[in-house]
Amino acid sequence: MDNIDKLITSLSKSKFRGSFHLNKKMKEYVLEKGMGKIEQDAFDLIEKRLKPANPKNDGKQTPMKQIHPVFIAQHACGFCCRSCLEKIHKIPKGRELTGDEVKYIVTFILRWIEREVSL
Repeated sequence: MDNIDKLITSLSKSKFRGSFHLNKKMKEYVLEKGMGKIEQDAFDLIEKRLKPANPKNDGKQTPMKQIHPVFIAQHACGFCCRSCLEKIHKIPKGRELTGDEVKYIVTFILRWIEREVSL
């Protein structure tokens, strides 16, 4: 088990973070579209909504409803806003995310989604 898996397991024990799960429709969406499409969507959403130093509507930019699996994963994993990103993942607010940080976030999100789909 690597660090991402350990942190996913730890976050799943949180009352708030552990309350997020993909519903049947979202799991079917992932299986239908494939992880390649989900990865592409994750990069796009993170680049637009989380990467900027001061994202528009920070703290409210990530929907909590079952709109897209990446949004649900963001809440479950602590990537919903820059405050959670700093608190949980120690990635500071107030500066643009690096390419490596974006890759870390997307990798983490994909791992969470893969675990959810396999449940």
